[in-house]
Amino acid sequence: MAVTLADVAARAGVSAATVSRVLNGNYPVARTTRSRVMRAVEELEYVVNGPASSLAAARSDLIGVLVNDIADPFFGIMASAIQNEISPVTGAGGGEGTAGQKLAVVCNTGGVPERELTYLTLLQRQRAAAVVLTGGAIESPAHSAALAVRLRRLERAGARVVLCGRPPLPAPETEGAAQGAGSGPDRSRGADAEAGQPIAVTFDNRGGARTLTEHLLSLGHRRMGYLAGPADRTTTRHRLEGHRAALAEAGAGAGSEDAARLILHGGYDRASGYDGALELLRRDPEVTAILAANDTAALGVCAALRDQGLRIPEDVSVTGFDDLPFAADAAPALTTVRIPLHDAGARAGRLALGLESPPAGGIATIRSELMVRASTAPPPGRSRG
Repeated sequence: MAVTLADVAARAGVSAATVSRVLNGNYPVARTTRSRVMRAVEELEYVVNGPASSLAAARSDLIGVLVNDIADPFFGIMASAIQNEISPVTGAGGGEGTAGQKLAVVCNTGGVPERELTYLTLLQRQRAAAVVLTGGAIESPAHSAALAVRLRRLERAGARVVLCGRPPLPAPETEGAAQGAGSGPDRSRGADAEAGQPIAVTFDNRGGARTLTEHLLSLGHRRMGYLAGPADRTTTRHRLEGHRAALAEAGAGAGSEDAARLILHGGYDRASGYDGALELLRRDPEVTAILAANDTAALGVCAALRDQGLRIPEDVSVTGFDDLPFAADAAPALTTVRIPLHDAGARAGRLALGLESPPAGGIATIRSELMVRASTAPPPGRSRG
């Protein structure tokens, strides 16, 4: 039997009117009360039928696109490509050819795990036709379990789920792990575990980072600093693994204490690159190359080096990752790894619409490409004083 508003109210210990206020967001409700209501909603899997409440089985024309930061070109390029597939411009008339189009709703999570889960719940209530999650995943067993539960609920409700730029979901965790993320007991966990994995369009972050480090090694660099991204992101771990694999194969002491001292974690922003470069120079003034977490952080690295009176690449080589549009126009042009973000986003959009057959095994790996430019060169022949 379908779960009713009264069932949720009874579980939360509040009135049906309070539940309605929480779900509609049209009246102030105490935070503790709101938390109890939302926990009851999750435990009972209560779904609000949004605008299509009169058609319980109907799917909406809405497709959700989750990004960490829409202001970051990495996510903006993918979101734009996804939206172009979902709602292509068909003519100057504005109203032509809209029958088969969908409405793309971009949800900016800010990298906050709880916000990601909240958006997925809201999209389920709106009976979204599909959901695309972009960017690396947060490495937390509890969050991964809670995320898997929500995605499988969306799929059971008929929505297509596509991961773009993040790895496939981990194997289903125990019920307790999902509860640890705040989702409460999940009575349908068995059914969720039987559901198929979402389609994943993954990036070859390991291979790209390995190739980038091999390039610097081939130039003669051995004292390399590495500015990694946030420690709790899959993208960070995969790129760091590729870097270490290249060092290990070259016998460059990947696991040594000295190598570990020259690996710093930070953000994917310019400020993190700037501050990280200064810290690396403090730890080892003789460092000859710095690998940045991404192109944006690499700009910060370049600025810090210039402020220290160091030349790029004569004194220190610098690399980025992703090949964002500004990388080729930086001064000097940035050596980086190209990930075809637009193509990946477009493919994710087609998969979300069902316009393209899923890849074999449900996983498509987007290959990366080394872009050698003017920011890298052999290390200086003399030490810097």
